Amino acid sequence: MPRRTGTRALTGALALAMSAGLLGVPATAGAAPSGEVVTAPVTTHPGDGTPYSRQEPLPEPPVDDTDAALKPGLTAYHDVSRRLNAAMAGSDRVSAEVITQTGGGRDVVLVTLTAPETRGQARQQERLRDLITDDPARAARDRQLGQRYKLPVFVNANIHGNEFEGTDAALRLVEDYATSEDPQVVDLLERSRIHLVVTMNPDGRHGNTRRNSAGFDLNRDFVTATQPETIAVRDALIATQPALMLDLHGYVNGTLVEPTTPPHGENYEYDLFIEHAYPNGLGMEEAINGLGYDADDGVEPVQVPLRDWDEGWDDWPPIFTPQYAALHGAVAHTIEVPLRVNNSSYDLPVEELERRSRINTDIAHAAVTATLEYAVTHRDELLADHIEIFRRGEAGEPQTPVEEGLFDGVIGPEDVYTTTYPRAYVIPVGDQQRSAPATARLVEHLLANDVEVTRLTRSATLSGRSYPAGSYVVDMHQAKRGMANTLLGRGTDISDRVDAMYDISGWSHGLLWGADVLTVPEGDPLRIRGRVVDEVDLEGSLPRSRSGWTLPMTDPADVQAVSLLLEQGVPLELLEDGRVLVPRGYPWAAGNAVRRFGVELDAAPRRASGEPLDPSARTVGVAGSAEERWAFGEMGLTAHEVSTESLNDGMDLTELDALYVSSGLAWDDLDEEARAELRDFVAEGGGLVGRGVAGTSLANSLGVIEATPVRGRGDANGVVRVDNDQESPVASGATPHTFVYSPVWFSDLGDDVRVDQRLGADPVVSGHWRPTPSGEGGPEAGAGQPLAISHDGEDSRAVLLGSEPLFRAHPKGQFALVARAVLWTGAGR
Repeated sequence: MPRRTGTRALTGALALAMSAGLLGVPATAGAAPSGEVVTAPVTTHPGDGTPYSRQEPLPEPPVDDTDAALKPGLTAYHDVSRRLNAAMAGSDRVSAEVITQTGGGRDVVLVTLTAPETRGQARQQERLRDLITDDPARAARDRQLGQRYKLPVFVNANIHGNEFEGTDAALRLVEDYATSEDPQVVDLLERSRIHLVVTMNPDGRHGNTRRNSAGFDLNRDFVTATQPETIAVRDALIATQPALMLDLHGYVNGTLVEPTTPPHGENYEYDLFIEHAYPNGLGMEEAINGLGYDADDGVEPVQVPLRDWDEGWDDWPPIFTPQYAALHGAVAHTIEVPLRVNNSSYDLPVEELERRSRINTDIAHAAVTATLEYAVTHRDELLADHIEIFRRGEAGEPQTPVEEGLFDGVIGPEDVYTTTYPRAYVIPVGDQQRSAPATARLVEHLLANDVEVTRLTRSATLSGRSYPAGSYVVDMHQAKRGMANTLLGRGTDISDRVDAMYDISGWSHGLLWGADVLTVPEGDPLRIRGRVVDEVDLEGSLPRSRSGWTLPMTDPADVQAVSLLLEQGVPLELLEDGRVLVPRGYPWAAGNAVRRFGVELDAAPRRASGEPLDPSARTVGVAGSAEERWAFGEMGLTAHEVSTESLNDGMDLTELDALYVSSGLAWDDLDEEARAELRDFVAEGGGLVGRGVAGTSLANSLGVIEATPVRGRGDANGVVRVDNDQESPVASGATPHTFVYSPVWFSDLGDDVRVDQRLGADPVVSGHWRPTPSGEGGPEAGAGQPLAISHDGEDSRAVLLGSEPLFRAHPKGQFALVARAVLWTGAGR
């Protein structure tokens, strides 16, 4: 399998789409920090074959006394580069490199600790790393690999900005190991590379926030990868391919040391993972408890969830850094240090904050050094099992269930999770594919996650179905099959296996990202001719037409094209079925949209006409989460933040075409002038798209639609089947699946309220959705119920949604449903 590291060369159209935000690259940057900051260019990349040491000095930003890390006595952002530059100046074991810049303009730095290398040694390391995934069976037979290969270990710190101490523990390790003469340290650095992201979220660290400057929780972003910080760390994990990985967090007392409770991710080789994760967890526990901190210090003994808890701290979803890293062969852990110094505790006296942060730093440092000791002691077994993960994938072997009763009964039947891999996934093209731009986005995402993709050079018949040349095939006999299945598989309904989950339980790029993906069952032959690809072309279409063209409005790329055309002054019209008409006199504009976004235009029916779209249709007021506002930006729309506070402060809504309300706007909390502004907005034709209970409540208060929201269980979430009204301007182009979290459906519909989308008769595809203990709110209650409804009123239009189509900016194929709703409700304003 060809190794892909760093930024690959992209074809022109795809690069344009990425720069516009279509593939998860931010369309706009966040505010820059105060003071002038000079950022370093990203000139090298871990795993690119350049030998260590790499010691280009880091830029040193000006001192900033407002940095939130200073109060608890920790290292401010402006001192991170100073300390690392000093370490590099005093040691050839330390290399510090900028791997990205944040939205706030700060550097994310990767430090590598290792003994200096010759160019030949670096090339050997690169070759052996590639051998492990390209030909793992051969790697397993290579008796000298274990001696020549530097075992990679990865430490990620400060992904949540106000969980501070991991950064200081990492810096302490760097400074200690830079000059240590301890024979064990010297030997470790000769035989290992230790990679440390010193602070993954420097914007949040500086500003005392959990999230980054764009408002994202980075530890929920890994299988979506919208943020520059996440993309950079994802790429570093893939390039370094660690055998061991730690993610340093806070605050759980006693210190929480993974492995986790069930359910366990079904795409891991869990028997190989837990063979090391549990003993390493016990080693970290011993090291942390051995520091001597006790109840007198406010520190409780270490907790290992797998051993000490029944459920509620699981490793099921791949959104977290360690769980994502495990899909690339790492034995990975989250560590939660014990003593809180953020949120309300940040107001404690400085002396107490400093005391707590010192203890937390000691504990984080002990976890790291214990893990490095495990890497030394169990190096041969770690490396052998690391290779075995990929060998099983390449060979297409079934998973091996973890042994019940392991570790003196710690492992029970509740810990056994496996899946059955298909023989292949196929992403067709041409008439068999609903969306060419969605196909390009999905394939590019697979490549970015180190999944091998083959493009057919000849047509092929697979499992009784013919696919044209140009279709993409993901052969599941590959090293990263767990990653491939995570992205393309339907997932599993685990509702009956556990009661409590820590976070989401269902996801599927194959069902939610807008491209048609088909499955070739295991056991079917895979006879194909093709080439392994490392880049993607956008392949739109523009047929000859004398009647104009229509955009299908089934993908974010279509919405971006509409936004661009409106910006260029093209007089677009919205058709009754939700498609957008491009007039015949604008072939140049239609062609530009095809070239830039890869959209597929159809010849318009003769004499087709619809409602004119005003250029302001690009401008939407959004009362919702930061991720929802980001999703509007990904579609090329301008999102103005709206809230109860902004309306009470006199915000003018006249320049908006429509409002999207998901949270943060409550009628009961508005003053009379703000209520009048909203009434005037809808009376003058402004559209309203409401999501969930908050959006429904506002719509009912304004009288634009009549419906009662019915709540499902609050923690229910996952991929669900839906039935779409094919004549609806809102839902006729929607996918047959969507995502729900705390699902809401609608009852007591008013006159002339149209049902655009219903939950399927058997709604749950993958995820976790149970009734409440009283038996209410389960999937049986929601089956067949209205999930999206609309009303075409005399003065205004409204749409209500009970799903989460913009959830964490993740389910890309659902974005167009929201865009259609916004365009339809605002048409003719």
